[in-house]
Formats: sequence, structure tokens, C-alpha cells
Amino acid sequence: MKIVIINYGAGNIQSIKFAIERLGYQAVLSNNIEEIKTADKVIFPGVGEASSAMKKLKESGLDKLVPTLKQPVLGICLGMQLMCNATEEGSTKGLGIFNVEVIRFSNTVKVPQIGWNQIRDFKSSLFNGIDEESYIYLVHSFYAPICDVTVSTTDYGINYSTALQKDNFYGTQFHPEKSSDVGEQILKNFINLK
Repeated sequence: MKIVIINYGAGNIQSIKFAIERLGYQAVLSNNIEEIKTADKVIFPGVGEASSAMKKLKESGLDKLVPTLKQPVLGICLGMQLMCNATEEGSTKGLGIFNVEVIRFSNTVKVPQIGWNQIRDFKSSLFNGIDEESYIYLVHSFYAPICDVTVSTTDYGINYSTALQKDNFYGTQFHPEKSSDVGEQILKNFINLK
């Protein structure tokens, strides 16, 4: 099993690598296009600000590669948001994998949302063995509204998408690598995808 974590300078990739190792697998950190193409599973992380992360993706040609991948791909946090059409953060055009635009939380809630919240409305094998209303860990100021590729939701002032899926592309707004046993099971489910 070859698992590649895309290393484009915009992610807390060590914590993801350690989470994969705790499951008994090795993960390679790489921005090499050929290596990413030959992976069995690809993890596309992201932490920080959208426009600078997209700039880094473009500099390495990964913006062209990611949407063409055929193996299971998991975008995490900003990684998921960059897989959408666009985000209000820095007026950034995304990769267009998920047909939804990421928007900022209103001023009626504390931003960023930091901490534990519940997920529900599962519509993906990513959530096999996970109980509805389980807690996951989030840190974000922008979100994807409910749309036709929403596969889990969370309530924070409004109901919004905490996971998206289209074909072989998966995205979680939350950090599975920081979400204890629930996150570990979600990563295991991703690794076990055919």
C-alpha cells in the first residue's frame, strides 16, 4: 500500500503522517508528480490561507495534477476547500472538483470555529463504523454549504458540510488526524477504500 501525503508547503503534514503510522502503514511526503500518480491513496492536506496555498499548488503544477487523479484522494480542511470551485478566502479560484463555493461564517458565531463538534447525516463509506453525532475536531473560518456532494454535516449557527465526496474524491472539513478514535476510524476507512 503506497500512501502519499502531498507536501506543497501548506499543511500540518507530520501529524497526518503519524496518524497513518499509528494505523500500521507508512506514508510518503511528496510533491513529485510521478510519485503522486503511482500512489494507491493520496492525502491532500491544507492549513493556512487559501490564496497562498493555491499559489504554492500552481508553482509545483499540482493544481493540474490533483483533479486528474484516479485513485482515492482525501482533502483535509483547507485541502477540501481548495477542491471546491472557489473560496471567499482571498477570492481564490479552486480546483473545481466539488461543485460548491466556500464562504465565510457570519458574524453571528465566533470565528474561527475551533474545537470539537458533532457530525451527522452520513452518506459515504468513509463513515463506516462511526456513530451519528460523533465528535470531530475543527479549526476553520470558512465552510462549504450543503450541496449535492455533501456526505456529512455539522451545525455551527447553520448546518453546513463537514465532508464532501464525488467519485474518487473525498474531503473532510475536520481534521481526522486530530479527532481521536473517530478520526482514526475515518482514516482507516479511507485507506481500505477499493
